[in-house]
Amino acid sequence: MPLSNFLKTAMTLPLHTLAMRIAAIAAFGSTLVACGGGGGGSGSNTSLASTSASIPAPAAVTTPAPEAAIPASSADPEAIELTEENTGSNAAPESEPAEAETTVPAIPAPIGTGPVATAPVATVPVGTAPVADVPASGAITAPISGSIPAPMPAVIAPIVPVATPAPSYAVYGPVTDVRLQNTGTAAQANAPVTFGQVFAAGDLLRNEMLVGRLDNGTMVPLQLDVKASHPDGSVRHAVISAILPGLAASEARTMTLLKTNAPITQAAPSPKTLLSNGFSASVHATINGVEYKASADDLIKSGWKYNTWLSGAIANEWQVSAPLTSAAGVEHPHLSARFAIRWYEGIKKARVDVTLENNWAYEANPSNITYDAKVIVRGQEVYNAPAMTHLHHSRWRKLFWWGEAPQMYVRHNTAYLIASRAVPNYDQTVVTSESALKSLMTKWTGAAIEPMGVGLANPYMPSTGGRNDIGLMPGWAATYLLSMDPRAKTVTLGTADLAGSWSAHYRDKNTDRPVSLMDYPYMTMLGTKNDTKNPTTKQYEAFPSCPTASCTTPNKHDTSHQPAFAYLPYLVTGDYYYLEELQFWAMYNVFQSNPGWRKNVQGLVADDQVRGQAWSMRTLAEAAYITPDSDRLKDHFNRIMASNLEWYNTKYTNNASANVFNVLDMSSAVIYNTKRGVAPWQDDFFTSAIGHAVELGFTQAQGLLAWKAKSPVMRMTDPGICWIDGALYSMNIRDSATSAYYTKMTQVAAASQSEGFRAAECGSAAMASFLKLKVGEMTGYSSTVIGYPSNMQPALAYAVDARLGNGSAAWTKFMERTVKPNYGTGPQFAIVPR
Repeated sequence: MPLSNFLKTAMTLPLHTLAMRIAAIAAFGSTLVACGGGGGGSGSNTSLASTSASIPAPAAVTTPAPEAAIPASSADPEAIELTEENTGSNAAPESEPAEAETTVPAIPAPIGTGPVATAPVATVPVGTAPVADVPASGAITAPISGSIPAPMPAVIAPIVPVATPAPSYAVYGPVTDVRLQNTGTAAQANAPVTFGQVFAAGDLLRNEMLVGRLDNGTMVPLQLDVKASHPDGSVRHAVISAILPGLAASEARTMTLLKTNAPITQAAPSPKTLLSNGFSASVHATINGVEYKASADDLIKSGWKYNTWLSGAIANEWQVSAPLTSAAGVEHPHLSARFAIRWYEGIKKARVDVTLENNWAYEANPSNITYDAKVIVRGQEVYNAPAMTHLHHSRWRKLFWWGEAPQMYVRHNTAYLIASRAVPNYDQTVVTSESALKSLMTKWTGAAIEPMGVGLANPYMPSTGGRNDIGLMPGWAATYLLSMDPRAKTVTLGTADLAGSWSAHYRDKNTDRPVSLMDYPYMTMLGTKNDTKNPTTKQYEAFPSCPTASCTTPNKHDTSHQPAFAYLPYLVTGDYYYLEELQFWAMYNVFQSNPGWRKNVQGLVADDQVRGQAWSMRTLAEAAYITPDSDRLKDHFNRIMASNLEWYNTKYTNNASANVFNVLDMSSAVIYNTKRGVAPWQDDFFTSAIGHAVELGFTQAQGLLAWKAKSPVMRMTDPGICWIDGALYSMNIRDSATSAYYTKMTQVAAASQSEGFRAAECGSAAMASFLKLKVGEMTGYSSTVIGYPSNMQPALAYAVDARLGNGSAAWTKFMERTVKPNYGTGPQFAIVPR
């Protein structure tokens, strides 16, 4: 076979076949071009190396619909909100073996040099399916001038001329793949793409790198910015960048991520390269006739401190921020602009991310601020919003392209994401209908998707009734995970952008990061000034007051109905904005309570409503799991998680006197039926959150899950109570507010269910007739995706995963029920055992 043909086909061969032909390649000293190693270097004003490797490129080769409406009534999920329940939150202190290594021919780098001088500014349109790997709502990464976590430097393998004898490097084994599609109507050459990727423990070692192989055999150099690691040192999360070779209109290619042991070297420019290419971007706010502005290019010119998020030969992202300043040099005390500029050196294009914040935690006189907003990129006005009212302690973001926007969609491998255990085991047999996906985009319009809007979330979180935004993931995010449909991704990322619209964002000027209990253990949203006095520093840590008249907001947030906004978006994009959004909410969930109740720096959440405890633990676990290793907040979140798990284990797991029903029974839990009962569905939320924490690797949570998951199993298998009512709305566990707890399920049934129900044989036609249900149908709206049985499903799935004695029996009985929901309309509770 001629050498040219051999090189063309080598990478399409099975590895064992290719291994037999290695000698034919080695003689030519072929070199693999790949990238790997770490993330961007720590922020500084020191210029980085500006060399970039390239060789000639080869020729091209040719959500859910609204959930079933359940009106909020006394019979609906979450609708029966008793008076005493509302006092429950803060009312009183209460592998397969690695394949044989093989060598491959040199990989051409598909990087070109496009024109720069006339590159237009491109924006991502609102209200349409995305044409780039970003939300169509318009916002993206928001970083800072303070202390962005210092990631390890990205690396790229050196290129050795073919004529120079050099060792060959090995490609050994695929890790996962992504699907890349040109969503435009014209062919694209040298299209930039950057995405986040989570890895299962052990799948990618720190001394290993990645290279991409398209399904047509084309090899693609990859830049790997490592962000987080597993305890064994293997890569947990990284940001991957590439320049793709030509793709025809609507063409899609699967790119396999292959491991390689190519040597590494760093090649990255400094932000000064933006200036030499004519870059400019600024944000403006006109208040009472006075214009305040911040300019990214002016900050770079002046040598302003910057931070590096991505660093390498393919993509670099630099982040600068500063207060908005008037022409007279007066800094606005509250408004600050944050720019994240992602520069692709080889093609001279940049993604320009602009975020405007009103977030300072300890700045005096916080308030809503009304101004005329404007964003200018390369001399062109790309965004204008007159008379915008920017809510206190909130932020908004917009995304633009310096140069033509790439029309590229990234579709992750759902099975691998789930197998990595970074996300729950959602049922991959669920199919979302086309009508449901169209419905998502029908709702994605108007003021709801503009700054200070909240996308598809409920602006008033405390409202009751069935909700599509409640669960380990919101319904739209679970739909995106399972379908990887661009419309579901638009809504998922876009609503995460708009999570900045709630007044829950408190940034510390000293660190330029979200505030932390480790720095302010006595800060709070609830309590008197005296409650906030730090006995060590003798300082009061109360936030400056925000008068009602100047701080009224249509967006009301809480912990008990808080969606998981930003975790999945950060996993799949690697956008810094989403990381901080996750961190803002995680910190709010612990500092919003009284310092005495939460044990100040420990950040205990046990005085919250049970559902509030559930979602706070979910968000804390995700923040601790995915925050970059070099980020100071990672240790903070881990310590808060450890404190909470220790509290629960002491109170329940390791307490021989704990209640026999395996439910949370603190004063904020036993609030139903004149403080006689608990809400099993809220308790199931908590069980599922702890199950998720176990999947994320929190070993302290394993014993708690084993104890906690007995509760849903007992309700499905204990002969003392009929499983038909296993997902009951409220469950009495004592005779009165001062009585001892029951010790048997028969007592619970007698105190919680009607005599007529108990008189019928469990699961019989007589019982179905009494309940006006079908035979074998569970109570609690079993046909809906937000009914109580649906709430119960994740808890039962985690019970099976915890290897509980009756776990499998409980799951089997649950799955044999005759009436089930169509999770295609909202799969947030469609979690199954692993």
